[in-house]
Amino acid sequence: MTAPNAQPLASLDEWEDDLKARYPEAGTPQFKATDPEKKKEEFRNYAKNARPSVREFYRLNHTYQSHDFVRAKKADFLKLNRRRMTVWEAAEFLNNLVDDSDPDTDLSQLQHLLQTAEHIRRDGHPRWFILAGFIHDLGKILCLYGEPQWAVVGDTFPVGCKFSDKIVFSEFFSANPDISNPKLNSRLGVYEEGCGLDKVDLSWGHDEYIYHVVKDRMPEEALYMLRYHSFYPGHREGEYDYLLNDHDRKMFDWVRAFNPYDLYTKSHEKPDVEKLKPFYMDLIEEYLPGKLSW
Repeated sequence: MTAPNAQPLASLDEWEDDLKARYPEAGTPQFKATDPEKKKEEFRNYAKNARPSVREFYRLNHTYQSHDFVRAKKADFLKLNRRRMTVWEAAEFLNNLVDDSDPDTDLSQLQHLLQTAEHIRRDGHPRWFILAGFIHDLGKILCLYGEPQWAVVGDTFPVGCKFSDKIVFSEFFSANPDISNPKLNSRLGVYEEGCGLDKVDLSWGHDEYIYHVVKDRMPEEALYMLRYHSFYPGHREGEYDYLLNDHDRKMFDWVRAFNPYDLYTKSHEKPDVEKLKPFYMDLIEEYLPGKLSW
């Protein structure tokens, strides 16, 4: 199957804005009942109210993120032979993703990374946690290699087994080639009960990419945050528990601790990059020194 190189979203931030609509911050009212006969579920009818661009994004994502597609992307990109650059250079490289058509932000990608990390820092978390916040979206440089948006961002999910109906816009999996393959469309598919997520292929994107760039250098807690922060069917919906082992379940506590910083820390307030740079350069030197392979 040949996939189109479509970019339906105005910017990658549109996907994250959409996530916040699906998973409101704790304490945020989820609906207002102007019609007393209307049920709560009707107000949270996400599929009905989603933007057309987001629907198209997920249609492409669910159509083309097959088991073969993911395995091919991993074989290609995880050679890590595209570039050699430091973490700070990668963050500056990511700035090329700034989209002037996006009316909701005038911040650079680097400033977004600093916003996330600074909120983590202010809450007194360990230095490795702060660094995880700073680097968690660096895998989005996949877009700068020519990858389509639907192969860079989006909720991640296992491939090689039955797609859960709790995955957003699950109806679009009807066009995925794995649906017609009984081996890939059963509960366990190519996996074993409780095999552990490290043995499971998730849909391809920026999470898996950044995990492999830094996997030999960061604490395991940080690596779970990086690798699974977009695995919303797992850590938010409780799906695919039968693939997890006990260690995964324990480490998901860290993913859930990180998730609010990923979703709810963006604002129009611009961080002072030059003022903050010495702290982050020191942090990078502690955990991820020198030029890394990307």
